[in-house]
Amino acid sequence: MRELKILAVVIFFTAVVYWGVEPFAHSQMHPHVAPADFAFKDLGASDKKGDATKGAETFLSAGCTGCHGISSQGMPAPMDNASASATFGVVPPDLSTAGALYDKNFLVALIKNPTKALNVEHKFNETRPHPMIQFFGLGGDLDQEVADIVAYLQSIAPVAPMDDKKVFTDACQRCHDMKYDKIMSTTDKDALKAYMGTIPPDLSMMIRSKGAEYLTTFINNPQKQLAGTSMPRVGLSEKAQNQVITYMEKVGDSKKAERDDLGYKLIGYMALFTLLAYLWKVKIWREVH
Repeated sequence: MRELKILAVVIFFTAVVYWGVEPFAHSQMHPHVAPADFAFKDLGASDKKGDATKGAETFLSAGCTGCHGISSQGMPAPMDNASASATFGVVPPDLSTAGALYDKNFLVALIKNPTKALNVEHKFNETRPHPMIQFFGLGGDLDQEVADIVAYLQSIAPVAPMDDKKVFTDACQRCHDMKYDKIMSTTDKDALKAYMGTIPPDLSMMIRSKGAEYLTTFINNPQKQLAGTSMPRVGLSEKAQNQVITYMEKVGDSKKAERDDLGYKLIGYMALFTLLAYLWKVKIWREVH
């Protein structure tokens, strides 16, 4: 009976620590933030139905090819990576897959007001304009023209599912390295440091240091987790963001499934060992008494 009382006391204080102290410590180290908003409600919703054919014409007339390439449509980038880095601070993305990667509302807001859509208004303003020029329209209905451009980007986007690595390279490689998979950022490091204020981190082990839950909200809106950061909101759809995180797990935590499986086996072993130890104790004390 005495042993049971001691066991009960141990269980009680363990439970107090696990369900009382540990959650509090976790809340202080990782403050709660709002879930990822893949509808980008703060940017508003577009109710315009775009025309892809008109969008192609508007895309060319607006001068978008002065910064962006669309390699899938035979439109190469207008500058090499070194020249683009020096001009813009970061290499502008090729837009071949933009319609598949990014949310429609985000793309609409990005074209109309890049600083707001990317959530970097604390960094760029009238005295320091964002390198992506705001689209003011061609003289017609601005909202319709933007909707047409987005419809065009969606019409040329890949129909077949993209693999996780391709999503990562198209969405993240302009700034970030993934050295464990021999992927290096396409932007010149010195130009990137001047543009961002620091060199963006290599992401090879980021999944281990931050975890998928943190990354889910961070990629969707970095300001939630790191106020004042220079990293812009990426604007990925939920599917594309999950693919980025899955790829990061494949590279930086390839043993995750094996480790989880081993954890269940270890728990089972400890439970069996505890039962055998208890039965052995009962047998020994029965013989003593």
